[in-house]
Amino acid sequence: MKRREFSAAAAAWGLAGLGLPGLAQAQHRQPQEGEYKALGRPAPTAAPAGKVEVVEFFWYSCPHCNAFEPQLEAWVQKLPADVVLRRVPVAFREDFVPQQRLFFALEAINRLDLHGKVFNAIHQDRQPLSRPEAIGAWAEQQGLERARFDEAYRSEATTAKVRQAIALQDAYQVEGVPALGIAGRYYTDGSLAGNMVRALQITDFLLAQARKSR
Repeated sequence: MKRREFSAAAAAWGLAGLGLPGLAQAQHRQPQEGEYKALGRPAPTAAPAGKVEVVEFFWYSCPHCNAFEPQLEAWVQKLPADVVLRRVPVAFREDFVPQQRLFFALEAINRLDLHGKVFNAIHQDRQPLSRPEAIGAWAEQQGLERARFDEAYRSEATTAKVRQAIALQDAYQVEGVPALGIAGRYYTDGSLAGNMVRALQITDFLLAQARKSR
């Protein structure tokens, strides 16, 4: 979903499922600038020494992010040992922030195993999870201690992570989600690449490029 025109990303996702002529061939050609962007100024990374970081930018309420999740999980299972994935929730508007806090609260209490269940609650069970009270009630339904979750949700540490996430999305010049940032140096998304399957292939290519210049 695009920062300014959220409906625009639907076209890229629609093409991915249509089997249009030439799409299969396009998936295998050498990635070219235009399918990705090289950042003019490096974005900060949090990867340990000797590791290369891939950042997935997402929004829980984005249907394209929900559809991408199984593809991303399958891709992660095949990553080499020197690549680490970091998930970063975006906030294109102020009303995105409650879901940013949800992610960072789950991270703080070591319950990111519930990450997929957040997508399911929103996109399958039709729970909007857009307000703190609804989010807290959902957390309680998952068996989390409400007071502990609420403390993490409202904490200064979570507030700091929200600020850092917004700064990182700006550093990568994120225009829509889902999107991928590579090694603090490159950016791609479904609109640039044509679809997210292609975006993952481009990410593999850019990871190889990043290794060469380490």
